[in-house]
Amino acid sequence: MAKFILGKKIGMSQLFGQDGKLTPVTLLSVGPCYILQQKTEEKDGYKAIQVGFEAVKKHKKSHRAYRYVKEDRFAEGLVGDKIDLSIFKEGDSVKISGISKGKGFQGAVKMWNFKGKFASHGVKHEHRTLGSIGCRWPQRVILGKKMPGRMGSERTSVKNLKIVKIEQESNVLAVKGAVPGRKGTLLEIRA
Repeated sequence: MAKFILGKKIGMSQLFGQDGKLTPVTLLSVGPCYILQQKTEEKDGYKAIQVGFEAVKKHKKSHRAYRYVKEDRFAEGLVGDKIDLSIFKEGDSVKISGISKGKGFQGAVKMWNFKGKFASHGVKHEHRTLGSIGCRWPQRVILGKKMPGRMGSERTSVKNLKIVKIEQESNVLAVKGAVPGRKGTLLEIRA
């Protein structure tokens, strides 16, 4: 059975291992999550579960509202089930998905790692420009040309991140390495 839970990025830190080596880790505030709905082949056309994270107070006490609701097609469970950190153990490899940090509008040198032009021989105010973008035939800019534009703020996944430490009481998960996004980014954690 696939494991799936939602969490938020707290930030980066470091831990010392048993051998005295320093390990860079990312701290995540994870769960508890609740299964809100089951999608079925007959009714919805696909099989999935809908998971809610971070309960929000509502005026009516009969309904529970959640700030974040996500679906997973591989995890299983019944409506009302609680998902917490007990599904993972230290040493597990996980895949973490989220929205990367937004960098705003960037030039071609930063965005695509272009070299730039020479610093002399008549190059004036053109050091970090793109250069020629067209051609003689077909007399237009080819689709997919690497040009300046908005950078970041796109869905990214990092695979094979190792769980270093789990704190059940405070719902904190320490994962070796970096994960996408800034502090407070919603993350999907799968195993």
